[in-house]
Amino acid sequence: MGDDAVAFLRAAGSGTRVVIRYALHDGEESATDALGYLSGTSSTQCVVATVRGLTTIDFDDVIAAREVPPPPAPRER
Repeated sequence: MGDDAVAFLRAAGSGTRVVIRYALHDGEESATDALGYLSGTSSTQCVVATVRGLTTIDFDDVIAAREVPPPPAPRER
């Protein structure tokens, strides 16, 4: 578990844009990322609003997390 990452997530306010690397439980020791806006935290997990919907991540699975800047503005056509 990324203790610094979990401390960051607990301190970050709702609406903070974050990327979180977390472990998957697929039998292969793989990991994935969730990019989106922090929607809330509890004592054991956090919820991130991604483009695919809400993703709930257990703090025990968090490997790394950080704040990221807002997405770029859409290009003019």
